[in-house]
Amino acid sequence: MVAPSGPVGADRVTRGADWLRSVGLVPVLGANLGRRSGHGLPFLAGDDRERATDLQAAWCDPDVAAVLCARGGDGAPRLLDLLDWEAMRGARPKPMAGLSDVTVLHQAFASRLGVATLWSPMPGTTVVCGPGEDATSRERMVTALTTLGAGVDLLGRRLVGGVVDAPLVGGTLSLLSAMAGTSECVPAGGAIAVLEDLGEAPYRVERMLTHLRRSGWFDMVAGVACGDWTACGNPDELAAVLDDRLGDLGVPVVLDLPFGHGRVQSSLWLGRPARLDGDRGLLSQRVA
Repeated sequence: MVAPSGPVGADRVTRGADWLRSVGLVPVLGANLGRRSGHGLPFLAGDDRERATDLQAAWCDPDVAAVLCARGGDGAPRLLDLLDWEAMRGARPKPMAGLSDVTVLHQAFASRLGVATLWSPMPGTTVVCGPGEDATSRERMVTALTTLGAGVDLLGRRLVGGVVDAPLVGGTLSLLSAMAGTSECVPAGGAIAVLEDLGEAPYRVERMLTHLRRSGWFDMVAGVACGDWTACGNPDELAAVLDDRLGDLGVPVVLDLPFGHGRVQSSLWLGRPARLDGDRGLLSQRVA
């Protein structure tokens, strides 16, 4: 467990680690996991170098089977120029898991290392460690981490019909927008774009989707799968924005899938194939 972004309370670390043990996993805590107020900023965990050191050490340690980000928040982009990507390319690939601000790491690991990564809940957040944890989110995360051939079928709502098979790419919209134009940005060409966000007003969602369209991020996209838009303002206004900005791309589009920041946070492998069935409103993934 590492904290590449925001600080994680000691009680959440303990509860998250206890849950990992309860499902047969052995948690190893990053050396700087308990740091707070990096660079004097209360929304960062440790200093950039400390957070980058924990992430790189976990990825390069042959005894570590997976790297789980404890929570999101802010700060992951600050690590990208501090990681020794050559050393990390020499390590055995393993799951790197998380969501939200971890979108930046999903993009960077894909572009720099060429590996698939796991979009999943995080052990330092309430959906996993409580209060109010979600059993479905927990189960799907463990299955994705531990079961070869595992798959998931997520049911949403059709916006544009059609069926496409392609790898998944994407994550939290605000982070994807922030990554546009950087060397680690992985566009959605030839892939199914997965999109979601938290606490963004509809006009901001519109602005970020327009930014991605103008930057070329959506060029040759194969499909679009939208998860939860948690606390993103008036639902009717948001629906109109998604219809306006995604409905004319000429590809299957499905809305309201159970992944992201919502009550059910399903796990998906970014960089691996999936099927988007716009006619049925279904996103399916089977990982060999």
